[in-house]
Amino acid sequence: MDKKRIFSGIKPTGDLTLGSYLGAIKNWVGFQDEYECLYCIVNEHAITIRNDPEVLRRRSREQLAQYIAAGLDPKRSIIYLQSHVSQHAELGWILGCYTMMGELNRMTQFKDMSKKHPDNLNAGIYTYPVLMAADILLFDSQLVPVGEDQKQHVELARNIAQRFNGVYGDTFVVPEPFVPKVGARIKSLTNPEAKMSKSDDDPQGSVYILDEPDAILKKFKRAKTDSLGVVHYDPTEQAGISNLMTIYSAVTGKNFDEIEKEFEGKGYGVFKPAVAEAVIDTLRPIREGAEKLIAEGELEKIYRDGAERASAIAEKVLDRVHDVIGFVKR
Repeated sequence: MDKKRIFSGIKPTGDLTLGSYLGAIKNWVGFQDEYECLYCIVNEHAITIRNDPEVLRRRSREQLAQYIAAGLDPKRSIIYLQSHVSQHAELGWILGCYTMMGELNRMTQFKDMSKKHPDNLNAGIYTYPVLMAADILLFDSQLVPVGEDQKQHVELARNIAQRFNGVYGDTFVVPEPFVPKVGARIKSLTNPEAKMSKSDDDPQGSVYILDEPDAILKKFKRAKTDSLGVVHYDPTEQAGISNLMTIYSAVTGKNFDEIEKEFEGKGYGVFKPAVAEAVIDTLRPIREGAEKLIAEGELEKIYRDGAERASAIAEKVLDRVHDVIGFVKR
């Protein structure tokens, strides 16, 4: 039986965090044996906000290097930069003609971005869910790994595909959202009520994959906890310590009961450095592997090969779309 196809990607608008790894990339690595995987650095989505061009280029390369160092295999998966596969933007325009204004008006992330960037409320912020739908439908993707906050975008892609298929027949595969069973929800170290984010205004709240060990240790020592002094999992009353326990569990494989027993009678001054050291040990091979890939200059070959393989799939789907809507063949 043929493997189902998965598509996913992350914007290079900030440095990848521990949350990015534990919540997404670590799962992606495990999917490679069971699924046909496409993993994209979605840099076209990144330009809805203003970026320093050199920083965007650096982050795109570093993100690719971290993908590979974390265990994504360019031979088993297609790993590429979105801007290198022109069919993304081309299909995005076509799908925009089959997307209703009311659907875009209801997108919650547009409302959030409107508040964050009122001085740059461009059309891309409004229409980027259409490009996201194109990303998915361009490859006949059957499954899209997403968190709860992204399920709305997959639903839009499904609606567009079904609407298009209703007019022209079975042209697109209708994708399914895939919420992995395993995937830690990592919160900010300084605000345990909020998700750890690569675009966080407070860099002390996020641990970045490329952080040096000393920086990681300092961040964990400053992490917000409480005055109870007990290592106990209670997200309501002890949100900060529960977040640290979630992180420790994710990187060591220990459950919360085991962690509570391990640190019974010990204060936060012992627990915080222990979490930091476990995280350092987890991230060190990824950081060192990414730095080696960048230094050796192998990334260009990898992303060019990935784009070529992605384009070969995308072109077949786009030709199919062109045919049914009445475009003259080239």
